[in-house]
Amino acid sequence: MPTTPLGEFLRHRRDAVKPADAGLPDRGDRRVAGLRREEVAQLAGVSVDYYVRLEQGRERNPSAQVLETLAAALRLDDDARLHLFRLAGLAPRARAAAAAEHVDPALEELLRQWPANPAVIYGRAYDVLAANPLGEALFGGFAATRNLVRLVFTEPGAREFYADWPAVAAGTVAGLRMHLSEAPDDPRIGEVLRELLTTSAEFARLWSRHDVRGKSADRKTFRHPAVGELTLRVQTFDVRGSHGQELAVYHAAPGSPSADALTLLGMLAGVAQ
Repeated sequence: MPTTPLGEFLRHRRDAVKPADAGLPDRGDRRVAGLRREEVAQLAGVSVDYYVRLEQGRERNPSAQVLETLAAALRLDDDARLHLFRLAGLAPRARAAAAAEHVDPALEELLRQWPANPAVIYGRAYDVLAANPLGEALFGGFAATRNLVRLVFTEPGAREFYADWPAVAAGTVAGLRMHLSEAPDDPRIGEVLRELLTTSAEFARLWSRHDVRGKSADRKTFRHPAVGELTLRVQTFDVRGSHGQELAVYHAAPGSPSADALTLLGMLAGVAQ
């Protein structure tokens, strides 16, 4: 049955919530993996008919109050809640973006002030717009693309490079959906999305889950072809004044084998530290 992006998102989030997580009994005779429509309606305090119409796209203008109760019933985190409000047209979205993205020269200069930390600036569709020398050395050893989504899903060496590739893949897809939620008409996001849906079955499978999540503090383990394994913390920051751009800075625990490997990587790349 035809629906809307809002209805599709509600259905997928409903499927993802286990009855026990919502405080409901699970007697083992259920025909759905997640919550039933009537259970979501009960938890949110709306009629079953109204909720069904939301999922089916026949109701398109829920109030903010209804969205709040649905977010609570579906146990949405802050990113998913914001996505829900955007789909309903009750949260601001990004202004139309220019075709090309440019990095502020002052920010590029700042990247070079961190010789011991890989640092990368990427754009709305995860295109690498700028990187300091150690960032180039970390990601450029095997990649033939400047787009991080393509790198994860189409580079032959990606599954070896990322020690926990399934988690990285899921997070990349959820992050791209977050960017699309903010700027649904962005042509570059649309281009990357269409390409990956066509070329990668794994991307298409993860995209169908409707997970949405922004970037945050994280830990990743890389298997670099030149220096071996590195476990790095990554902090991600929004670039103010350049909407949609994000700055990712990586660092190793002082005195750790990963710190030694990062130093070696810098030496091999000719980076003075």
